[in-house]
Amino acid sequence: MDDVEITDVDDGGPQVEKRPLKNQDLSSLSVFVGELLSQYGWYLLVVTVLVYVLIQYLSKRRSSHNVRPHTDQDAALVARRQEAMEAARRKMQEELNAKAAIFREKQKQQEEEKRRQKIEIWESMQQGKSYKGSAKLSQTTEEASSSTTVLKPKTDKKPIRSSDYNPLSGEGGGSCSWRPGRRGPSSGG
Repeated sequence: MDDVEITDVDDGGPQVEKRPLKNQDLSSLSVFVGELLSQYGWYLLVVTVLVYVLIQYLSKRRSSHNVRPHTDQDAALVARRQEAMEAARRKMQEELNAKAAIFREKQKQQEEEKRRQKIEIWESMQQGKSYKGSAKLSQTTEEASSSTTVLKPKTDKKPIRSSDYNPLSGEGGGSCSWRPGRRGPSSGG
C-alpha cells in the first residue's frame, strides 16, 4: 500500500490521491469481451455447441472406420476358437461317416435278403410249387425271428341276436331306427 497517502483532513493539507489498481490493458480487454458477449452471446453459445457436436461425431466416425490392431492375445484366442471348431467338425464328420457305414451295411443285408428270397421263389417255381406260399412261409419265419411281437389270431365272432330280430321294425333294442326324410324341396338339381 505504498500508493496511498493518508493525511488529516483538518489540516487542510494534501488530499488523498487514489490511483487505479487495475491494469489498463486488461480493463480494455474485459470491456471488449463484455460488449461482445452482450451483443453476440447467444450466437456464440450456439456455434460453440455445434462445433462440439461436430467434433464428437467426427471422432466416433473415425474410430469406427479404424480397425483396431489385433493383439497377440486376440490372435491366440481366435486360433483356439478355430481349432475347437475344426475339432468339432471332424468329430461330427466321423459320426456321420460311422452312421453312413452302418446304413450301407444294412442296405447290403436287405439287398442280400431280397436276392435270397428271389432265388428261393425261383427254385420253388422250378420244383412246381407255388411261390406265394413259400414266400409267405419265409416271410413269417423271418418276422418271427426278427421281431418278438406276439400275433393274436383274428376271431370272426358275430354277436348273437335273438331270432325275432328285425332291423326294419325299430324293435329289438337297436339304437338306430327308421326316420322319415326331410320335407321340402330337394337340394339337387
